[in-house]
Amino acid sequence: MNKRYLHHVWRLYRRVKPWYFIVSVAVFGSISLVSLRHNNEQMVRLRDAVYAADKNNGNVEGALRTLRSYVYSHMNTSLASGPNAVHPPIQLKYTYERLQKSQESALGQGNSGLYNAALDYCDNQTDVGSEVISCIQQYASNHGVQLAVVPDSLYKFDFTSAKWSPDVAGWSLVFTGISLLGFLVAAPYHWWAKKYL
Repeated sequence: MNKRYLHHVWRLYRRVKPWYFIVSVAVFGSISLVSLRHNNEQMVRLRDAVYAADKNNGNVEGALRTLRSYVYSHMNTSLASGPNAVHPPIQLKYTYERLQKSQESALGQGNSGLYNAALDYCDNQTDVGSEVISCIQQYASNHGVQLAVVPDSLYKFDFTSAKWSPDVAGWSLVFTGISLLGFLVAAPYHWWAKKYL
C-alpha cells in the first residue's frame, strides 16, 4: 500500500476517536447488565409462581409452561445457582405429596397415619423438597412399609436457558462486543498513524 492512500484513510478515520468506542462499551455494557439482571429477576418471579401454584394446588402445568417458555427464550435465566444447588432445580414438594397420598389408598388405610407421622417428622428435619421426599420414603421403609415410587417426571423439572436471545440483553451484548472490537482496532491504528503518517 502506498503512503498517500494510507494518509487519505487516516484523514477520514481520525475523526473516529478510540474513546468513542470506550463510551459505547460502557453504555451498551451497562444496558446488557441491567437487562440480564431483569431477565433473571423475571425468571425468579415465574419460578415463585410455580411454587405458589404447587402449594395452593393451582394451575401448576400452566405456571410451568410459562416458566419453561421464558427460560428457553431469555439469557441468564438458569434455574440452578450456587455450588450447592439442588438438581433438578424445580422439585414440587406439594405435587409429590398429593401424588403420594393418591397412591396411599393402594397401601391400605392403616398406613395413612404412618405417612402423616413421616411427613411431620421430615418437615421438621429439612426444608428442601427432594430431601423431604427421600426422608419420607426412608421413614416409611424403616417402619416396614414400602411406599409406591412416584415417577420423577411428575414433580421434578429442569429447563435450560438460552445461550443468546434476541432481546435487549442479547442485542446490547452484541453491540458491546462490536464496540470493544472497534476500540481494539482503533486504538493501535491511531497510535500507529500518528507515529508514522
